[in-house]
Amino acid sequence: MSQSQQADNSASLDQFRSELVDRIDLGMPHTIDRLANLVRIPSVSWDAFDREQVQRSAEFVREQLVQTGLFDEVEIHQYEDAAGRPGQPGVIAHRAPAPGAPTVLLYAHHDVQPPGDERKWDSPVYEPTIRGERLYGRGASDDKAGVMLHIAAIEALRDICEAHQQQLPIGISVFIEGEEENGSRSFGRFLDEHRDALGSDYIIVADSDNPSTETPGLTVALRGNVTFALTVRSLTGAWHSGMFGGVAPDAMLVLTRLLNSLWDENGSVAVPGLRSHSAPVPEYDEQQLANEIGAIGGQLIGVGPVRERTWYQPAITITGIDAPSVAESSNTLLPEVRVRVSARIAPGQPAGEAADALMDYLRAQVPWGAELEFDDLDVGEPFLVDTEAAGVAQMCSAMRDAWGAEPELTAIGGSIPFIAELVERFPDAQILVTGVEDPETRAHSPNESQHLGVLRKAIKAEALFLAGLVLGSDTAQQAE
Repeated sequence: MSQSQQADNSASLDQFRSELVDRIDLGMPHTIDRLANLVRIPSVSWDAFDREQVQRSAEFVREQLVQTGLFDEVEIHQYEDAAGRPGQPGVIAHRAPAPGAPTVLLYAHHDVQPPGDERKWDSPVYEPTIRGERLYGRGASDDKAGVMLHIAAIEALRDICEAHQQQLPIGISVFIEGEEENGSRSFGRFLDEHRDALGSDYIIVADSDNPSTETPGLTVALRGNVTFALTVRSLTGAWHSGMFGGVAPDAMLVLTRLLNSLWDENGSVAVPGLRSHSAPVPEYDEQQLANEIGAIGGQLIGVGPVRERTWYQPAITITGIDAPSVAESSNTLLPEVRVRVSARIAPGQPAGEAADALMDYLRAQVPWGAELEFDDLDVGEPFLVDTEAAGVAQMCSAMRDAWGAEPELTAIGGSIPFIAELVERFPDAQILVTGVEDPETRAHSPNESQHLGVLRKAIKAEALFLAGLVLGSDTAQQAE
């Protein structure tokens, strides 16, 4: 190829990308309108809520995908989980690639968290309301904006390809789940039943956050999780605390001593066998974080850089306890107490190994011969990206162009267990975890919102990433 031909191709590629970005800007009012309509559907996937609303939400998503005209098939599916419980409806769309072209799987979820205390919302929970640059409403960001991100990106790509009379060679699959907020209980069944349609070279999971409204983030690590119920039994009966207090090892005393052994004097996890991960982290002011989370004493727990503690160290939290309430308390020694233990596992450690280490430690530490029972165990694997993979560089380049800022490789202290299932089923795929959230999103909380500028830039980044695959495939085919 001559230098003049290379220059012409470069100019053509730049024009394609410029037109793609302009098309996204022009389409934003329609994108926001459809996002608002989706937010109006209260698609809470928890068992106690109306399943018909989740079905409505799935049907809305399906219709949006059908209207793109891009897919060979768009269908709603629903499966039972491993325990035989009915799952929630998910939407799968598939477009086959041209020979030699790559395939991309786009994931998001259309279900949402419950509203919580509606008195704490400044506007109706399911009535999308724009204040400033934000659209407020349950699910506006987590993750209905992720759904619209995918749809808007592929619509823009479709239109610019048509304007250039260019075929869309890449394969595109879309999986919009309906029960991510309820544990993705039938997620594995979807992967098993639709392995051929969902198998891809790249998987973009739009369910994470960004460091700020001005700086994009690509999530490259997630902590795993181990949760279980722990029951402590120390007496055969509930005895009078005046008669036997001071000699009888009641269950609350046993539990208090046992749980206190999980942490050292700094609040760091003290369980042998729970490992940390070593990786560079950005600086973050400790006092600033203490103020942000409302630490009453102005102090945090643990040691090491703040981001290292929340991204790469294990953590243990007691999230629930079954015991008499203060109002119902009596002068009685408790024979049995039950708690929920929730542990976050550092990237790189298998969750099953961590679960064994934690339960073995508790058995070894229990005082006064008390009896322990473990049940309702649930584990989710951590996630760690190969940051040297080509897809990471390609997505960072797309983010840089779309946001006009250098992207950060970030981690999340929380867990997204289904990503480990994607890794297991599709080990050769490059998984890219992006998102539309920012520090002020308040996902899962009252006044959840989506920053519309972030949404616009996230759509541009994904569209530019896909355009790179399209143009690369087209160039390769022309060379052949």
